[in-house]
Amino acid sequence: MEELGSDAGANGATPRPRLEDVAARVGLSTASVSLVLRGVPGPSERTRQRVLKAAAELGYRPDRTASALASRRSRLLGVMIDVHSAFQAELVEHLYTAAEEVGYDLVLSTQTRTRDESTAVETLLAFRCEALILLGPVAPASVLAELDRRAPVISVGRRITGADLDVVRSADDDGVGRIVDHLVGLGHRAIAHVDGGKGVIATDRRRGYRSAMRRHGLDDRIRILHGDHTEEAGEGAGRRLIESGDLPTAVVAFNDRSAIGLLTALRGAGVDVPGTVSVVGYDDDTLSRLGCFDLTTVSQEAEEQARRAVVAAVERLDQGRVTPREIVLAPSLVVRGTTARPR
Repeated sequence: MEELGSDAGANGATPRPRLEDVAARVGLSTASVSLVLRGVPGPSERTRQRVLKAAAELGYRPDRTASALASRRSRLLGVMIDVHSAFQAELVEHLYTAAEEVGYDLVLSTQTRTRDESTAVETLLAFRCEALILLGPVAPASVLAELDRRAPVISVGRRITGADLDVVRSADDDGVGRIVDHLVGLGHRAIAHVDGGKGVIATDRRRGYRSAMRRHGLDDRIRILHGDHTEEAGEGAGRRLIESGDLPTAVVAFNDRSAIGLLTALRGAGVDVPGTVSVVGYDDDTLSRLGCFDLTTVSQEAEEQARRAVVAAVERLDQGRVTPREIVLAPSLVVRGTTARPR
């Protein structure tokens, strides 16, 4: 049953609606109302709708702090996010929806240029998060395994080797392979790759590029430019390609952010995209869908990744699952306006 906060605000403010008030409005017991508001299975759909409507009309809000103290559980899932990533922001939106459906809430902790992954994770633990959903973690597998002993860890987006952890990701090498297949199908042969630098995700995508080029008999056309996950890196790679005087007819960028930087450099130099150079990203983030970019890219199925990550956390917390699982989703190519047949 929900614990109640103070019946009145400070300085004689309007009393805060109580669980009993909602129960009286719908003519049910406080126990039944509590089940509905906590998302616990049992009450009928008609009952749920009546309770939720009454709670909304009364302005009732559960006292989460008191409830956590009473149950000794926070029902919080901690999410580590890169504040600069549009794709991760979209993942978080879907994580909220999936968590609410099973009676959990999220606490977010961000990585920034001055705030590293370790600090972000320790903040989540300080807020008594019961499980950690880490978006694209870069820490060594041994560090993540040690962290998993403190709270269940679900790694989203990154393959983990050398540690038994829950993983939800897309097949990055396959995703880049689909890009190369698409470009070769259009008639491209001079296909370059702006990579993502260090890290497992970048390694998998680079391997996917190499493997696909070899599969199409283009071993001698393999061309990899150093980059990372930022727009600045993509723009820098674009300038280097222009200055080389040897433009490929197509470029596969590590992600959409890098691809947008690449587009900026090419278009700024008067290079027609896709007439002269086709450009492809990866992630299908919100920016890639804007008309000014209209970027051909690869979807990682963000909504499904988020749902599977929350399910994995709940299985660990509520169902006692101890055997880790790796869930690998098939990515899909999204063809838009930055790819065409080469001239």
